[in-house]
Amino acid sequence: MIRRATTAVAAAFLVPVLLTGCSEPRSHAKAVYMLLDTSGTYTEEIDKARTILGYLVATLDSGDSLGVARIDSRSFSEKDIVARTTFDSRPSVASQQKREFIKTIDKFRKSVKGSPYTDISGGLLQAVEYLEETGAGHKYVLIFSDLAEDLKKGDFRDFPIPLDGIHVIALNVTKLRSDNVDPRKYLDRLAKWQERVSSNGGEWRVVNDLDHVGNMLDS
Repeated sequence: MIRRATTAVAAAFLVPVLLTGCSEPRSHAKAVYMLLDTSGTYTEEIDKARTILGYLVATLDSGDSLGVARIDSRSFSEKDIVARTTFDSRPSVASQQKREFIKTIDKFRKSVKGSPYTDISGGLLQAVEYLEETGAGHKYVLIFSDLAEDLKKGDFRDFPIPLDGIHVIALNVTKLRSDNVDPRKYLDRLAKWQERVSSNGGEWRVVNDLDHVGNMLDS
């Protein structure tokens, strides 16, 4: 009787161990997708975005993924993707990929034209789709924008965006002229996006001091 009870206890202990051993290990790779606001005067901030991308290209490792897209009039579109890649496990190939990536970004920076509208929600949807495709264990969306969404008449963007497990980081959130008149508008804009991200399962952060971007992917 004692032997039977001992066997049952051992079996109960082994089942979760075996199940744990059979589960797939979580990927340690990182996937980063940056959305670039190209509306109005915000195009003047593009050089700052280039600096951040230079840092990302230098620090991301083999197996990590990086994508960049512009926030346009209707941003859920392939035409708005500037560059995207997953860095190869071979160092020489990864180095070549990084050089080509920066070359593409520099070409875009010199030719970028302002957009009359700002579809941040559409860009966010596209970012989620890309991040999920990478299979990375750590996923980030960087929004380089003043966060003032301006949609074309008739466009509908009031829907849930699946952000479970995704870190959304707002960068360089500049103030509009109207914000200087009434600072509450700036704070309300930040609060609105924080609520939208958090209510859809994402993690929200704002980094306005670009000297602190070095640790933004540590979470």
